[in-house]
Amino acid sequence: MSVTARLRELGISIPPSRSPMANYVPAVTTGNLVFLSGHGPYRPDGSLITGKLGRDLGVEEGYAAARDTILACLSSLQAEIGSLDRVRRVVKLLGMVNCTEDFAQHPQVINGASDLLVEIFGETGRHARSAVGMQMLPMNIAVEIEMIVEID
Repeated sequence: MSVTARLRELGISIPPSRSPMANYVPAVTTGNLVFLSGHGPYRPDGSLITGKLGRDLGVEEGYAAARDTILACLSSLQAEIGSLDRVRRVVKLLGMVNCTEDFAQHPQVINGASDLLVEIFGETGRHARSAVGMQMLPMNIAVEIEMIVEID
């Protein structure tokens, strides 16, 4: 099944890609690898999901923010390569969680992104991953994710 058909089956629509907030590009392709810049969690209305895990947000809210963040990544990926059907393998994620000093559930938060990638791409979506806590992220966003993808 194509990724496009799988997205339809899951009822998931990829949001429109956004312009970068500074002097960088959302994605760079070199050879058959695409490197995606850090993306944050946008709500459907365009506002950012902000706050610290462990104080302002719980694990479930962080999990949902990570899902929204991976949709933003997929939007930039689609804009870069034309079709998500070209994805051969999701190679690596770096998931950063804006959290309090004592918050230790970073993997459970970033599972929101990982689980969605596997739902969409199946085994092709399984990836290497780092999930780390940060003292602060830009604009106080809850989650930031970078990814590396192999394409045909």
